[in-house]
Amino acid sequence: MSHVVFAAGTSHTPLLTFSAELWEEYARRDTKNQRLNTLNGDYISYDMLLERVQGRFAPEATYEVFVAKNAICQNSIHRIAGELKAARPDVVIIITDDESELFGLANTPAVSIYYGETGITLPYAFRHTTLDRSSQFYKEMTKQYLMDKSHSFPAMPIFSKRLIELLVEKHVDVGAAAQIKDPERSGFGHGIGFVINRLLSGLNVPVIPVLLNTYYPPNVPVPARCFDIGRALRDAIENSGQELRVAVIASGGLSHFVVEEELDRNVLHALRNNDYQTLRSIPVKYLNAGSSEIRNWIAMAGAIEGLVIQWDEYQPLYRTEAGTGVGAAFAVWRDPNELRSEKVSAKTE
Repeated sequence: MSHVVFAAGTSHTPLLTFSAELWEEYARRDTKNQRLNTLNGDYISYDMLLERVQGRFAPEATYEVFVAKNAICQNSIHRIAGELKAARPDVVIIITDDESELFGLANTPAVSIYYGETGITLPYAFRHTTLDRSSQFYKEMTKQYLMDKSHSFPAMPIFSKRLIELLVEKHVDVGAAAQIKDPERSGFGHGIGFVINRLLSGLNVPVIPVLLNTYYPPNVPVPARCFDIGRALRDAIENSGQELRVAVIASGGLSHFVVEEELDRNVLHALRNNDYQTLRSIPVKYLNAGSSEIRNWIAMAGAIEGLVIQWDEYQPLYRTEAGTGVGAAFAVWRDPNELRSEKVSAKTE
């Protein structure tokens, strides 16, 4: 019987991928943004947001503050990587969103699982982007996302296919992808590449991408459905007929492109206390644009019921005085049975 023995959540913001010296250069993009998501579901310009908040985040949006917070975030990433390696997973399931990397307007499933032999990341150069491709932060970001060029990673087709079959039996109409027809123009994106590069960090284990459509209406799953999908995924893992140690990782979030600390802290509090009702009932209007990736954490929560949170870290990374940026979060959960075994072993040594 397969078991989820380890789980983690991680932000994958570009702020975590390039050197601190480039932070201010990247932050200047926000001042030109005309569509910043707000908690009331509206989109407003940077100038409107700045007028609304009266620049009250100026003390937080400094190079010195970012350097200090970034150091804490990088330490959290290294910590997850070390604990993931120690958990000895046979396979890693990454729950994240696709941002027109593998899918597009021709077909965007609400949820999809990849069951091919090998996965391939998409070179970022083939994405539509307003970023300066000659800039240093662009080069550093794409390298850490494994999107500087096509990178391949091992998948687990038999197990993945079985998960799909069992999810369908659980009335989850999951999409299924088994190949990437044009590796130069489609593939897996930063939500997958960041985890493989930074958390697996040389750990040679198969990866199963589970992709939620968090960004693109009209078929975006509501929070309650995300949780139920995660719960069905957990049942499928345990009834797959294989003996595997499974790690589940949520990639993305929390709030962005406007930092909403109260929302982020409420999400983490609910995760910390197994408050599934709160997670299931988060207002949909809160989860627009980048903040939509909170859905990945909600789905993960459904997949790891019974695991015990070991630690979490939260750092609001403000880029500007208007409060734009990202709520960077990291957390780890473990199987309580394994924790008890470790304690017993430690006593007998």
